[in-house]
Amino acid sequence: MMPASLVQCALKHQTDTKVNCPGRLTERPCGITFTAVNELTADSMSRSYSMKPDKQGSGSCESFRFLSMKGMAAENPACSAQSQPPCSLSVSGVSYTVSDRIGPWWDLKSYRKKWTRQILNEVSFHVESGQIMGILGNSGSGKTTLLDAIAGRIGNTGTLTGEVYVNGTKLKQEQFQDCFSYVLQSDNLLSYLTVEETLTFTAQLALRQRSAMAIRKKVAAVMAELSLSHVACSVIGGRIFPGISGGERRRVSIASQLLQDPKVLLLDEPTTGLDSMTANQIVVLLAELARRDRIVIVTIHQPRSELFRIFSTIAIMSRGELVFCGQPEEMVDFFSRCGYECPEYCNPFDIYVDLTSVDTRCSEREAATYRRMHEITSAYQSSDIYQNMTWKIQESCRHSNKPMIPFKNKESPNCLSKLGVLLRRTVRNLSRDRMGILMRLSQNLIFGLFVAFFVMKLDNDITKGAVQDRIGVIYQSMGASPYTGMLNAVALFPALRAIADQESKDGLYQKWQMFLAYIIHILPFSIISVFIFSSFLYWTVGMNPDPWRFLCFTAVIMVPHIVGELLTLVLLGVVQDPNMVNSGMALLNIAGIMVGSGFLRGTQQMPVVFQWLSYLTFQKYGCELLIVTEFYGKNFTCSAAASNPAACFIKNGDTIIDQGYPGAPSRYTLDFLLLYTFLPLLVLLGVISFKIRDHLVRR
Repeated sequence: MMPASLVQCALKHQTDTKVNCPGRLTERPCGITFTAVNELTADSMSRSYSMKPDKQGSGSCESFRFLSMKGMAAENPACSAQSQPPCSLSVSGVSYTVSDRIGPWWDLKSYRKKWTRQILNEVSFHVESGQIMGILGNSGSGKTTLLDAIAGRIGNTGTLTGEVYVNGTKLKQEQFQDCFSYVLQSDNLLSYLTVEETLTFTAQLALRQRSAMAIRKKVAAVMAELSLSHVACSVIGGRIFPGISGGERRRVSIASQLLQDPKVLLLDEPTTGLDSMTANQIVVLLAELARRDRIVIVTIHQPRSELFRIFSTIAIMSRGELVFCGQPEEMVDFFSRCGYECPEYCNPFDIYVDLTSVDTRCSEREAATYRRMHEITSAYQSSDIYQNMTWKIQESCRHSNKPMIPFKNKESPNCLSKLGVLLRRTVRNLSRDRMGILMRLSQNLIFGLFVAFFVMKLDNDITKGAVQDRIGVIYQSMGASPYTGMLNAVALFPALRAIADQESKDGLYQKWQMFLAYIIHILPFSIISVFIFSSFLYWTVGMNPDPWRFLCFTAVIMVPHIVGELLTLVLLGVVQDPNMVNSGMALLNIAGIMVGSGFLRGTQQMPVVFQWLSYLTFQKYGCELLIVTEFYGKNFTCSAAASNPAACFIKNGDTIIDQGYPGAPSRYTLDFLLLYTFLPLLVLLGVISFKIRDHLVRR
């Protein structure tokens, strides 16, 4: 018995395909035959491949043979040639070019010059329901770009030409999102939700006219279809704590797309990062999904030889060219006729991808391999395989009674309902992060411990720092609160932002809705955290012992904490790198405290430009309020009155207010209103920021 990684040779039927290879073989070198095997199941993976010389052919040439699936068209009439398929996907002449700068930005001479790079070049293929298509190729061959072009997610940075037809009808730009489901290479899932909760929340976002019982049944059916029922109550997990396996995470990502009943499913390298056995199981599962009246298109790296017979169609790409696209048995025959037979005991995928790849290690190898790739491409475009494929595309477009385009389930709920689902999902996910909740509630308190330990107890004696110490506590409270809010946003929101980017492309909701859900979720934590901080610091260091003033102090400190988090979210909407947002927030907070607080330099002594800019900072209103809250009506003592009367020029807090903040007591209510006005303004700015992000992501 030959090893399971080889293809068996059979001598029952001979299949001739006309192939003209420039500079290569023009006659059939040997007979290649195909026999049928059992239907596609997981058990069929145990069957074997082998290679033997074809005794009916001429000479002693050896050839690679394939065991095709048994009567796929007979089992699935929708895929047979005699009947119109319920769904067909045709891609015709898709090309994509981008213009890049030749040199880096600091080399102005070369930076001004551009060169045009061809990412995709006249790619065409045809797939029908019940089929799974595997797209192979080395890195940079254009596989992912091709999927992006098919899914309508290519962006606006380059020039895209060509057409995509579903059931012979050309898709419009706004129809791509409603027709295709796209599973990305990375699994963006919330770590603290279970598998069932993840799918249930996704179903609630996608399906409106379904009762809770109907949604549960739908989720249970999808989990059963993807063999996830046994991990329904297991958390997804992440880098910090374990959860389900990598293969199960990938199946959850696929299940999220199946909830809307798509007829066309696109997957970008679903086996990346998985072991060989798990990757094999994923592809077998996708083949089973395809047989249930779906079209499945997969890009894949280094597939096992056992997967050779799983794919209905295999496409090989190199340098943006579609070098070959056809059935597995046609691929073996095609390359053999071109003079490139697969050696015995070798994986045909590896051999054929290597043959069509361009070696860039040196100019001589690059020229030779590039020429070979073009010879194979030319041979394919002049073959009967290519002509048959183009005929199918033309025939589907010419069909008089074309079937309707099978759109996904579009029963999405209204905006308010989506916001409620997103809020419940965010609260449930983050509420299970015990360490995150503990840090949220305690980080302000920890900072208060440092301040209290340093100040210990405020004195009423002017000569012992009664004024300076109080101003120092106010400065630290106003200056540090935005930082704690910023740390929360930088730590928690980027993961939610990545999920929002993906799910908004799937049409589940808009990014600003996730932004609003996160804001509503943070408000209770911010209120509790600031209240704990102010309760400890205010009474420990001995500030003005008036309950109403304590409440005013707490209300004022709450705003910079929330503003710090909101402003960070606004920046995260348009800036991808959280580290850059971190640095930008630090600079903005420093600038605001310098211009608006009046501690570094009195407002009346600043240049007019900075006086006007101070009205745009929340620190101006917050510091005024805290100064009035602490010093208004406050009397001080002076132990040096007898020895040095000049040292006792400040008798009460009103003097401090009149010198640094003239008229502040009369503006107390107005300052409160202006301070809290920053919150809705930043929320509105955040909505605009995430709408801008929508535009940037599309580009």
